[in-house]
Amino acid sequence: MSEVALREAAPPLVLALDVGTSAVRAQIYDAQGRLVAGAEARAEAPVRLTADGGAEMDADTLVVAVTAVIDALAARTPAAFGAVAGVGLATFWHTLVGVDRAGRALIPLLLWADRRAAPAAAALRARLDERAIHARTGCRLHATYWPARLRWLATAQPAIWRQVARWLSFGDYLYARLFGEVRTSLSLASATGLLDQHTRAWDPALLAALALEPARLPALDDAPLRGLRAPYAARWPALARVPWWPAWGDGACSNVGCGALGPGRRALMVGTSAALRVVWPAADITIPWAAWGYRLDARRAVLGGAFNDGGNLLAWWRATLGLADEAEWLPAALAEAVAAREPDRHGLTVLPLWGGERSPGWAPDARGAIVGLTFATEPADLWRATLEAIALRFAWLDDDLGPALAAATGHDPKAVEMVATGGALVRAPVWLQIVADALGRPVVASAEREASCRGAALLALEALGAVAAVEQVPAARGPTYQPDAARHARYRAALTRQQALYRLLVGSSGLSTHE
Repeated sequence: MSEVALREAAPPLVLALDVGTSAVRAQIYDAQGRLVAGAEARAEAPVRLTADGGAEMDADTLVVAVTAVIDALAARTPAAFGAVAGVGLATFWHTLVGVDRAGRALIPLLLWADRRAAPAAAALRARLDERAIHARTGCRLHATYWPARLRWLATAQPAIWRQVARWLSFGDYLYARLFGEVRTSLSLASATGLLDQHTRAWDPALLAALALEPARLPALDDAPLRGLRAPYAARWPALARVPWWPAWGDGACSNVGCGALGPGRRALMVGTSAALRVVWPAADITIPWAAWGYRLDARRAVLGGAFNDGGNLLAWWRATLGLADEAEWLPAALAEAVAAREPDRHGLTVLPLWGGERSPGWAPDARGAIVGLTFATEPADLWRATLEAIALRFAWLDDDLGPALAAATGHDPKAVEMVATGGALVRAPVWLQIVADALGRPVVASAEREASCRGAALLALEALGAVAAVEQVPAARGPTYQPDAARHARYRAALTRQQALYRLLVGSSGLSTHE
């Protein structure tokens, strides 16, 4: 990761905000995409998980966290803060909150991992042509997306449904609080499941099926906002009149920040969740059934797949095994033992679906499973088997998406470069090697510590005209992990076992190519 002292920073400077599932971050970058030394702040973002499959946050508490990190940054580096020429925002995709006419949140902020709308998604699939909807919106009828959630809320909380004046993503809600203006970006709208990505408008057929008036959704507008409301203008006078760009999806920003741009590079990310994504210039595309399809902006498309289980599953293991080393994704107490074990010699087959499933099968009611336990199974076996299981899901997803992405982007799938990003993955060399062996491809570790934050900064710099295109800004890189042919063969056999267990316990109706 490149850092630069303020006195050596190239103007203009931009403030980047990243609001994600695990934390809220604020950083200041210079015109070359380098972090200004010391210009960063972070706050936790607590998630509530409920027994019925809910995953939610309090929207106002999250707004307070965002404003707190901006305050901290202003206090920590006042000179850099005073020189900021624009603000870029990355936020998590798929969030949903309903607000009344005064803009007050009427329900908690629903996150991507919330599974409670699964029955509503099934009801919509029974009524509607899911493949046609996916071809228009890039999204399946699944609990992750707005159509199922809105139907569920209309049925489960009809009084609240009637009171809601607008349905918003968190980025929209934040800016409504800061600027008093309600609108959304093409990037956030593209991942709701309600946007016709070809017409760049809310999908009228879906709105009709949900009995949802277009006025209850935010206007689509990617133009920057200026003029903070009085309380915030007084609080941050340096930011009061600079442009703030509407939020970009954090996943796409991660690709930008780690340099995984263009049809020949894919970002393989493990943070709280996990994803495989390609971002490349395309005004319009045919969205393959095997992938979801969103937008970074009007000029760039995003295709990929995602898992609900990533670093969150490792955090669950830490708590379950009583490991107190919260600073590392792979606890030091286990790292050596995990690395010493031979690939797939633990005798375990794991379905890493504790949080339900998105790609490739899109089964929200799927559950995690561990098969093959004996009295000889040790914690290091469980840990390695989990790391391998998620790597095998990436291999499965790569098999599924490879032909579709090649057709969509026109790029030879054999020439694709995999760039690994996300704190859960790049801080664990043993896992990076497992992923390379499972894929049978070289994997390059990104050296950009906060790729989503940096991506938002680069997009803001591009919008300011400080860089010609984000694709031209280099990203820091770490080592390349080369696959071993013998280990790859062993993992292909393990993938066959995992797929057989999946079909036995989950089924195969949603799978694209492995049916």
